Formats: sequence, structure tokens, C-alpha cells
Amino acid sequence: MSNQTGLNRSNRTNTSSGYSFFDFVQKPIEVYVFIDPLCPECWSLEPYLKKLSVEYGRFFTIRPIVTGHLNTLNKDQFHEPRKLKEIWEKTAKRTGMSCDGDLWIDNPVSLPWKASLAIKAAELQGKKAGRVFLRKVQEYLFLGKQNVSDRDVLVDCAREANLDITEFKNDLFSPSAKKALQCDLKLTMEMEVDYIPTIVFFNQVAEEEGIKVSGLYPYDIYVRVLMEMLQKNPIPSEKPPLEDFLAFYGVVGNKEISVVYDWSLAKTDKEMKKLQLKRKAERIPVKYGSFWKYKEN
Repeated sequence: MSNQTGLNRSNRTNTSSGYSFFDFVQKPIEVYVFIDPLCPECWSLEPYLKKLSVEYGRFFTIRPIVTGHLNTLNKDQFHEPRKLKEIWEKTAKRTGMSCDGDLWIDNPVSLPWKASLAIKAAELQGKKAGRVFLRKVQEYLFLGKQNVSDRDVLVDCAREANLDITEFKNDLFSPSAKKALQCDLKLTMEMEVDYIPTIVFFNQVAEEEGIKVSGLYPYDIYVRVLMEMLQKNPIPSEKPPLEDFLAFYGVVGNKEISVVYDWSLAKTDKEMKKLQLKRKAERIPVKYGSFWKYKEN
């Protein structure tokens, strides 16, 4: 974990559209998550972000920042598909978050920047819309082996994220989306983020420096940083029933459930099979581990 950075709030831009009901309550901490939608390490951060949101979400808001191509994966410039496949497979085996490296052989992403631009276009419909769309892009990419630079695939992601499709199509290559992406890239430079994923915690109330955490760490590290920013040790919120958790997110992996509920993968699979028997969950065929989709009766 890196030391406190010399960043201040004057380096940050603010947006105010698309708040949910709970966002009207000013939360003291803002969490900037610097990601590349095509980065498997960023995908592997998802279980920890979910757990942090479940246990301490009342104290912070998450703001994804699209960084572009900073990590070693993308320095290959997508010209070495077999190497990319190998990196994805190793990451999936290490982290438990399935990402199918066959994508780079069977259906490679041709223009990665289009996925990043699409995320900013989705955010024009609100912060929450942008976060849900980002997740759908990751699911289509890592689980479905879809080319997320294809316009039709991006529109399908938008449809699953319940966006206004007409608005999304109009915004996809608009000056507004391009400007928003440029703002994210500028922010990445200003905050001296040179590795992804990187999380920067800011206290909205106290005018203090942010704390930057680069790379993947055990969950306890993120909690410790949050406590340091809050200057107190609050009790974690009670976890929701599993069915409610699945219904809220729509699609979740065994690794995500295990992390959030502090269960073994075996216990998670057992609990999910119970929901499957109740016809509340459908198993998604993936290369590594298990992912589940919520079924509404």
C-alpha cells in the first residue's frame, strides 16, 4: 500500500447528476476507482468493492475513473493474443474471477477505446447508470467473450443496464462523452496513477490529502484505509439475505458471494444451489468457477 499522496481536492472535478435517494445524504468519503474495463485485475477487484459497499457503503460513494491503458496487459497493444490469453487465464485461476482468455483468439477486442467511451456515454444518464453499464461491459467481456468495441454489443450492454437506448446511441460518440473521457484521463495524470487498479480515498469533510492504494490487496487493507479516513471504527452493516443480494446485482460470481459473506466456495455453491432449486438463480456457464443470474418468477 502506498503512503499518503500529496493530492488535494482542487485536483478533482465534480458531477452532480444521477444520484439515487441515498446519495442525497452527504457521505463523508469519496472513493475514486481507477480502472480499465478490459483489465482482468480490475475485474478481480469487484468482490472487495461489493463487500466494502455492503458493510460500509453508508460512509462513501464510489466514482469509477476510466484510465486508458496503463498496465502491462495493455502495453502489448493487443498484438500478442496468445500472451493476453495467458495473462487472463492466470489471473482467473489466481483470483477466482472467471475471465476467458480464448476471447483473444476467437473474438478479440479490436478498438478498446470504444468501450471506455461507451462507459462515459452511459454516465451521461447518471452515475448509477454508468456503474451498472460498466459491470455489464465486464460481464459481456470476461464471461461472454464478446467484442466490447462492437457497437451492437455495447447497445446490448446498455439495454441490459436499462439505459435509454436512443439517448445512449446519440451519446456514444458525442463530444460530451469524448470530453468526459478526456477529463478522466487528465485526472489520472494529475493524481499520478500509473498502475491499475488504483483506489484513492478522499475525505469530503476534512480538507486532507487522499490515500492511494495501487494494485490488489486483501480486503482488510481497504477497510483499514477507510477507517483512517473516517477517524473511527464503525460497526459493519448487517449483510442482506443472499437472495436480496443476488436480486440487487443481477449477476454475481461465487468468489464475490464468498468474499461478501465470509463463506467458503463450497458453502457458497451449496447456498446458491438452494436458490437454483427455488428457481431464483440460474447458473451461467463460464470457464472458471461459477456465476449466477437472478431469475424473477
